[in-house]
Amino acid sequence: MSTTSTFYRTAVLAVLGALAVVLLTAPAAPAAGSVVKAKQRLREVQARLDEVSTQSEIAVEKYNQASARLETIEAKIDENQRQLAAAREHLEQANLQLLQRAENIYKSRDVGLIDVIFQADSFDELISQMDMMQRLGNSDVDTVHAIAAYKREIRDRRIRLKADQKAAARLVAEREEHKNELLAHQADLEDLTRKIKKQIKKLKAKARLRAQLALTGYAGPIPNVDPDSPGRPEIVAIAKRYFGVPYVWGGASPKGFDCSGLTMYCYAQIGINLYHGATMQQRASTPVPLTDLRPGDLIFFGNASFSHHVAIFVGGSTCIEAPRTGDVVRYGTWTGRDAWIGGRF
Repeated sequence: MSTTSTFYRTAVLAVLGALAVVLLTAPAAPAAGSVVKAKQRLREVQARLDEVSTQSEIAVEKYNQASARLETIEAKIDENQRQLAAAREHLEQANLQLLQRAENIYKSRDVGLIDVIFQADSFDELISQMDMMQRLGNSDVDTVHAIAAYKREIRDRRIRLKADQKAAARLVAEREEHKNELLAHQADLEDLTRKIKKQIKKLKAKARLRAQLALTGYAGPIPNVDPDSPGRPEIVAIAKRYFGVPYVWGGASPKGFDCSGLTMYCYAQIGINLYHGATMQQRASTPVPLTDLRPGDLIFFGNASFSHHVAIFVGGSTCIEAPRTGDVVRYGTWTGRDAWIGGRF
């Protein structure tokens, strides 16, 4: 990895760490300011992400082009190899044919080939040999020469192609490295963007919780809220099993439930033990703004000093509750009443 790439990735990680420290340790009061700063940082990161994404697209395209060129050169090398093998075979056949014709000419004159070559010691015999060469025919000799030249041409071409292949492979490697560096930068920025967006959502949820608790006179510490929590939808499914069970004051079994007895019994089935009492359950829970409720969260009715009723959030304005004496466990509507806070376990 290049020095520039290492420096850039280190810088991204440093920014991510600094962002986490700033956002997670920010004082409770200036939450709005923290959101503004986080949004500004998000815009900066997204602008850089757009720039790097474009660079990545260009790098990927250049890498694809270099790879295609390398494939073309390698295909030409394969074809060159086939042509060279064919040229060798043709040259061997032409040479063999030329030798066979020479032998045939000598045999037709009843003169041995070896005798003519090694025993000719007169001018007449030399003339005879020249006559034989003419009878061979220039076309045969030309064919051998042409094939030999073609073979040399193919060999020269192979050398050039090998050089092209080496250069193309080097270019592919360089572009692949550049492409991978940019894609790594892009992934870092995308991860940083996700983290900033998630932190902004948490800051907003905390601000909503602060505002809601302020209406009740609550002055204690404001807990962090995870707006992306799925809640506990299994609690809703469990509570539905007890539709129709009568309300019984102090009840905490399928024979009869009061409001907190129902929530205590349902949560016990997933291994979470709650107190039998709405106020105690509220104080043991993590407060959640009513705008950020998730299925299975609890809804508390009353005020910060005392919760007189608790229900299970289903979705929208719907809850499951054990309402009052003479009623049964059923769906209810929690909005328009004195619900003051949610609770999450």
